[in-house]
Amino acid sequence: MENRTATNEQFVTVSGLTKRFGDLVAVDNLDFSVAEGEIFGFLGPNGAGKSTTLNIIATLLSLDKGEVSVAGYDLNKDARAIKAIIGLVPQEIALLPNLTAQENVAFFAGLYGLKGSRLKEAVQKALVFVGLAEQAKKRASKMSGGMQRRLNIACGIAHDPKLIILDEPTVGVDAQSREHIMEGIRILRDRGATIIYTSHYMPEVQEICDRIAIIDHGRLVGLGTEQELLRVVTDVKSIVVRFEDKPGFDSDGLIRRLCVLPDVQRAVFNEGATELRIDVTLGFADITPLVKEFMALDLRIQSLNSEAPDLETTFLALTGRELRQG
Repeated sequence: MENRTATNEQFVTVSGLTKRFGDLVAVDNLDFSVAEGEIFGFLGPNGAGKSTTLNIIATLLSLDKGEVSVAGYDLNKDARAIKAIIGLVPQEIALLPNLTAQENVAFFAGLYGLKGSRLKEAVQKALVFVGLAEQAKKRASKMSGGMQRRLNIACGIAHDPKLIILDEPTVGVDAQSREHIMEGIRILRDRGATIIYTSHYMPEVQEICDRIAIIDHGRLVGLGTEQELLRVVTDVKSIVVRFEDKPGFDSDGLIRRLCVLPDVQRAVFNEGATELRIDVTLGFADITPLVKEFMALDLRIQSLNSEAPDLETTFLALTGRELRQG
């Protein structure tokens, strides 16, 4: 018999979660919760325990200690019930290359017990949702990377899961496919799904997530809305420099030159190649050395403004490491 407890606004609850691999403590007494209908960002540097945690929630790994509940189901007692209401979209493309888009979605949806007309309808809806209805007969191996990413999502959501775990769903896709995926995630949430979302691309996280958890060394180091997390950083400010485009200039060399200056903690290009965000300590007052580095590369500065730290600055302050794909 299923041991379902009364539901409340917390759809996922993780309490005291611990997982070891030999002498390595991958997840260390981790606590957090995800509200029903929330898009919850889950971030961490490589080796932080993020994937281990998600695999435990998805019932793919056992836990050593602690409690996890999903929709009122206790993972220790009702793993089968949890598995039935979860859709997992992994970072690695999980498709059968010799099958068509339609056959791939049917295969994975069939694993959840969908059959006959119900299965056929679910497959069609999933392909329409990700914009691949016209590619239904096309083999996965013949699809572009963006199409494969979207098909990957279709395979994970065809059975109408209540909790969807999206692990780096936009890796390697073009801008059009990225926007299609992002809009699709919002629609899934609006339809009632609860979503755990991971990405190494901070603008995505800032755009789509209601709250964000940051873990490192298996422990929670930050949790809250974007604005709540930004308030954690009190000793750093950001200087945004916009400059005229100069084709072929040494962008990596500029970053290296800036990062050895006193009080400069990080320098990173924003969306374009002519806007640079430089994180400095609050004690940074003289911009002359900074300007000289631009002049040394014959780069004409158009504007220089002080701005509040961004989410990536906060991530770096909390973990000591920049967020990278992996």
